[in-house]
Amino acid sequence: MNWHESVFELIDMRSFSNLWYWIALAVLWSSASHYVLGVPFDMVGRARRAGGQAAADLEDMVRVNVNRLLGITRVAGVWAVAIASCLVTLLAVLGFAYGVEFCQALLFLVLPMAVLGGLRIRTSRRIAEGEVHGEALCRLLVRHRLWTQALGIVSIFLTATWGMYMNLNLGVLGGG
Repeated sequence: MNWHESVFELIDMRSFSNLWYWIALAVLWSSASHYVLGVPFDMVGRARRAGGQAAADLEDMVRVNVNRLLGITRVAGVWAVAIASCLVTLLAVLGFAYGVEFCQALLFLVLPMAVLGGLRIRTSRRIAEGEVHGEALCRLLVRHRLWTQALGIVSIFLTATWGMYMNLNLGVLGGG
């Protein structure tokens, strides 16, 4: 057995029946939910409880990440949207028009992350334009996290539903 056969046996290209895919999906949404605009969410709770230096640290972290994200958006935003649109379209066509399950699985990971990217940019602009500080900043970050979690729940539900459909459909067609 060659090394590439071993790799493809370990990483089954039928993604929806692969445990690694579901682990990756869980880690992706767990990380997206924990890091709100690149800031660990526990900092928000600490800033609310302790105030003082913890609140100042939170504001500094948010300011740095918001400026970084908006700077990238200004410099490469159009190109990033164009490349992401091409990638999502490519995955959708290969996945659903040509029936490539691996592309379907990637689409279920990439498309919600693209939506989340837009949500992050919108929240960053609100913070930058409004000069949000203190408790108002904490509320905005909590609201952003709730929207992230809602998007994650919908995404995981749709992915699981489609994955079950694919596994049952392939099981019936495959005779198993």
